[in-house]
This record gives sequence, structure tokens and C-alpha cells, in this order.
Amino acid sequence: MGLFKKNPFGHILFLKKWLIRILGALTHSRFKGFNQLHIEGSEIIKNLPDTNVLFVSNHQTYFADVVAMFHVFNASLSGRVDSIKNIGYLWNPKLNLYFVAARETMQDGLLPKVLAYAGSISIDRTWRSEGKDVNRQVKLSDVSNITKALNDGWVITFPQGTTTPWKPIRRGTAHIIMRNRPLVVPIVIDGFRRSFDKKGIRIKKRGILQSMEIKAPLEIDYDNDTVEEIVSKLEFAIEQHPSFLKVIPKEEIQQEEELNKTRQWRY
Repeated sequence: MGLFKKNPFGHILFLKKWLIRILGALTHSRFKGFNQLHIEGSEIIKNLPDTNVLFVSNHQTYFADVVAMFHVFNASLSGRVDSIKNIGYLWNPKLNLYFVAARETMQDGLLPKVLAYAGSISIDRTWRSEGKDVNRQVKLSDVSNITKALNDGWVITFPQGTTTPWKPIRRGTAHIIMRNRPLVVPIVIDGFRRSFDKKGIRIKKRGILQSMEIKAPLEIDYDNDTVEEIVSKLEFAIEQHPSFLKVIPKEEIQQEEELNKTRQWRY
């Protein structure tokens, strides 16, 4: 790899590699130390194509969810199954791995900017901006950038667009799927909102068992499935369909919604 070789977004791969190594080393103990990450299904990662893979997941913190996925994906590609033991997998990380995030989030502070360089596809949300509800058109450049990332590698997205559970799936994700026809891999996470603060930076509680389940790719009929049918498949796949609601304590959901009402810095 040339010292100044860049990815399609103009990021120098040598620098990106070292950022992932350093951030990975600094965060490893958050998932394999004072908190433990239980992983299921990571053997699926090893057999995925190198490009046009879209991971869809529920969302619990701004950054910890994505960081954990970077660990799990790279560990799996290095031959570890359902384990992130021994951080040697960080020496040669997957560099064509991206995640979708709100532009305002990734520009708020030094750490988000560093994470953005490590793999963010920053987009302008059409429904929320600076803590207020908005209604604006989708930027074609944002859609184009997601397509560009899929053509180059793997993309992680959180189709609800919020860390609040049980919110509806954004139809834009279904349109991206219909447009690009990626292999769609669902992920279900839990325990992160109990372990970390909302941003996923400060440790809120130790001794929490976090979990990540990587499921088999979705079966999607790209020629015949409607947007509504794809949205429904996503809801069930990441276990955010209303039928799953009964398994989550009502008090936890109410507390989450009350906290979100008071926050000005939103994802």
C-alpha cells in the first residue's frame, strides 16, 4: 500500500489504518475487560464479499456501537469466531469499512472528527437538526456517498436514525437497498446503553454484559419487494418491530424517551 494512497473519499489509507489501530487499542477493554461483549454469528463475516455489503442494526449509543462492530468485524476477518481476544487483529484492519452518521454529530468535537476520518459517511438528516424537528429534502450527494462507500466496501447503518428504541425504520434505508442491491446483514445489539453514556464515550456502569448478534443476510427480492415490505423485513431483522416491544421493560423505554426530550445534542 502506497504511503499516500487514498480511498474514494480522499482519506489517506496509511493514516486511517493507524487511527483504527490506536482507537482500537484504546477501546478494547470496553468490550473485553471491565465489560464483556458476548458475540454470536461472527462466522458470517468471514464469508461476505469484499464490497456492496450493508449492515443494518438497532442503535443504543452514538459511538460505542460502531466501535464494537469495528472490533468484531476485524477479529472475525482475522480468524476469530465470536471473540475479540488478542488485539493483534488491529494490525491489519479492514480499511474499506464505513458507517453512516449525522454530519452535525461528526463535527461536534475532536473525537467525532477523528472517528469521521476513520470511516464516517456523514449525512444531513432530513427529519432532525440541532435538536429540532425539520422537514427537508434528501441531499443527492449524501445518497451518492453511500453508494460510493458500498462500491468500495462495507457500510454500517442504523435505519431508525436514533438511539431511542422502537422508533420506525426510515424509508430512506429501503430506497438505498433498492438502488444498490447490497447484501443486507442484520445485527442486534444490547447492553450498550447500560454500559455507556449516550455518546458511548463515558463508562456509565461496569460489569455489564453487552451482546451482539450477527444474523444471516436478509432474503430480499430486489425486483418485486416494495419499500414497505423491505422496511418490515428490517424491523423484524433488527428486532425493532412493535411485536418485540413486550420483551423490553416499559420503564426503560419511558426513561429513554424522557432523556431524549431534554437533550439538545442529538444523533
